[in-house]
Amino acid sequence: MKNVDEQLKMVRRGAVELIPEDEFMRKLKKGKPLRIKWGADPSAPDIHLGHTIVLNKLRQFQELGHEIIFLIGDFTARIGDPTGKSETRKPLTKQEVKKNAKTYQDQVFRILDKKKTKVVYNSHWLSKLKIEDVINLAGKYTVARMLERDDFMNRYEKERPISIHEFLYPLIQGYDSVVLKADVEIGGTDQKFNMLVGRELQREFREEPQIIITLPLLEGTDGVQKMSKSLDNYIGITDPPKEIFGKTMSISDDLMLRYYELLTDFDLNEIKAMHPKDAKKRLAHTFVARFYGKEKANQAEVEFEAIFKEGKTPREIPTRLLKDVPWKEKYKLPAYVLLSELKIVDSASEARRVIRQGGLKVDGKVVKSEFQLIDCSEERVIQVGKLKFVKTKAVRT
Repeated sequence: MKNVDEQLKMVRRGAVELIPEDEFMRKLKKGKPLRIKWGADPSAPDIHLGHTIVLNKLRQFQELGHEIIFLIGDFTARIGDPTGKSETRKPLTKQEVKKNAKTYQDQVFRILDKKKTKVVYNSHWLSKLKIEDVINLAGKYTVARMLERDDFMNRYEKERPISIHEFLYPLIQGYDSVVLKADVEIGGTDQKFNMLVGRELQREFREEPQIIITLPLLEGTDGVQKMSKSLDNYIGITDPPKEIFGKTMSISDDLMLRYYELLTDFDLNEIKAMHPKDAKKRLAHTFVARFYGKEKANQAEVEFEAIFKEGKTPREIPTRLLKDVPWKEKYKLPAYVLLSELKIVDSASEARRVIRQGGLKVDGKVVKSEFQLIDCSEERVIQVGKLKFVKTKAVRT
């Protein structure tokens, strides 16, 4: 295990706040492995690079010899985390949570060392709480304190509904820290309030309060909004290698440096001395290699050069058959409907936007009208933007 100063230097890199640092130092000086908690509600099936900021930090703690506790919020996911929401979020079903939790584990262990990670589910203790336990927990915080959260206050001022169960969420997340006797909790800056509640509850239960480490929220490939699948500005860790490579190459030079800082251990001075294009290639190669290995990363780089520079078609293109669709004529679809049916874009309105901007090609030819009929009686190669390709053909019924 590295000395205290070296550990502190590693932990500080990329972190927004370390609360409080002097207590963290005292914990480290005891020379014992710390219990590092990270909780995630499996509210969606896929993990993107934004999530890996926390995962990378956890991996660092593993390498420093500390114990990682990966808490799957299968109970809290059914409540719905109100963080950052402008309205009450619809809770998930047990079946949805179970399915997403399985996917989460499959993905996080692409980064974390499975042998050094303890996986726990908060339903194991939360489902056993009695109503008097919940009332006792609720009695440890006031409505005024809850309204210190920006999202709650904003909704209150705008007279938007806040359900009582949403006030319980921070308390339950904090209670998880009590049960796990966490020494440190890590999360995004949007989780700061909830994690501080954990500190307070640990004091209430006569435990040593946890240290809070907040990490920044990663901007998406647009460089503006938080990385999100719904905004289509994300790089998913299960995206095909060529997509990870291509999306990374599309980001701005400034955003590239931020990704290096938050998502890698490279020396930033070395990166700044490189030509931006070469630095971006290294970053793209790093991401693909991390999730798929060096061989796939090398293949993705070669294919990117062929597609982007030489305008070639990828060697392997997924095929999606069309059946039971609203044909305009026999085996013919308007271009925007075809894109929607193929699920290449999220909606018909986005399909229209892509086509209007000249972003759709069929068999290498630009489609100029969203209403242009595409004959799918034979196999067609559909291209959206520079890097999304799919083969399609109508299924004769």
